[in-house]
Amino acid sequence: MKIITKSKNLELTPLVNDFVEKKIGSIKKFISILKQDVPEGEKTLAEVIVELEKETNHHRKGEIFLAKTMVSLPGRSLTAEFRSDDLYKAIIGAKDELKMEIEKYKVRKIDKNRREQRRFKREVAI
Repeated sequence: MKIITKSKNLELTPLVNDFVEKKIGSIKKFISILKQDVPEGEKTLAEVIVELEKETNHHRKGEIFLAKTMVSLPGRSLTAEFRSDDLYKAIIGAKDELKMEIEKYKVRKIDKNRREQRRFKREVAI
């Protein structure tokens, strides 16, 4: 899995980059489950794009950080974003939202296959 990190109005330090790699890298196990359609000799080249941004400076108190994550899956592109006053909290929140989106996608994909199998079984039984 390839993680691409971008920043806007914010300096991307190696510490922040390592934190993103560590936190977003934990999503890999959920994505690898979904990419079972790929033959066994090939690696899945999933790309996760993480955008970190410090929002405009016109807020009255403190800084507001935004973390966006985007993943392309077969038939769908999933995005999650989270705002917080701490950059690290924003990254963790975006990871949690992305995890929920992937789980929803996984359940829908499994349910679709099961519905088709049930329909086929009913047709064969008739």
